Amino acid sequence: MPEPLVLIAGPLMDARIFLPQMIGLGDALPMLLPRRVNPGTIEAMAEAMLAEAPPRFALLGHGSGGMVAMEALRRAPERITRLVLIATDALPDPAAVSVARENAVVQARAGKYEAVLERDAAIVDYAGRGDCDDLAGLLRDMALAAGPEAFATQTRALQRRPDQQRTLRQTKLPALLIAGGADPLYRARRMELMSGLMADSRLEIAAGAGHLVTLEAPDLVNAALRRFLLPEPVSSPP
Repeated sequence: MPEPLVLIAGPLMDARIFLPQMIGLGDALPMLLPRRVNPGTIEAMAEAMLAEAPPRFALLGHGSGGMVAMEALRRAPERITRLVLIATDALPDPAAVSVARENAVVQARAGKYEAVLERDAAIVDYAGRGDCDDLAGLLRDMALAAGPEAFATQTRALQRRPDQQRTLRQTKLPALLIAGGADPLYRARRMELMSGLMADSRLEIAAGAGHLVTLEAPDLVNAALRRFLLPEPVSSPP
């Protein structure tokens, strides 16, 4: 039996982003979703996740959940057997992005949260595609359910997130990285850089997919996860 897979979504998202993976792989792979927590920093989120996780586990993080996964790897590499990073970034916030995030926090706390969400890059991306209104609606629904204070807390966590390039360079764990080729938040070329830092990594790019690559390209994602997490046993010679 493989180690359980811990799935981490960002605090503004929920288990729905992993639904195709839970359906497609749940019969062969035990999966755990930690409680949705947003304690203020990437470091604190990683600490909370590690407190709930089993002693040994494979780890998958999407978006800001990927940043939590990298921090967990930095803190407890001996507990993690395999690492999957999806649509995320190991580098800290650029100054211009951090300023834009701060403006969004001010507006969200001033009662303009829905207007802030309508300018979110991923929501704008999906709303602008003729066949992706459901994904724009899902992102909006999850963010509205989380609320403006959770948005402000996560935004501040993203602004202050640590640079994890050294963490990736030092790890010897097998790693799988999956990027949306058209992700407006975390570009595929950034994940190419991350893959290049790691000693044992493979990168899958879903051409044309955006930030919710787990939902847009479930066949590609599930096949990559199955190959990575459930390798075929090597048969003994007759």
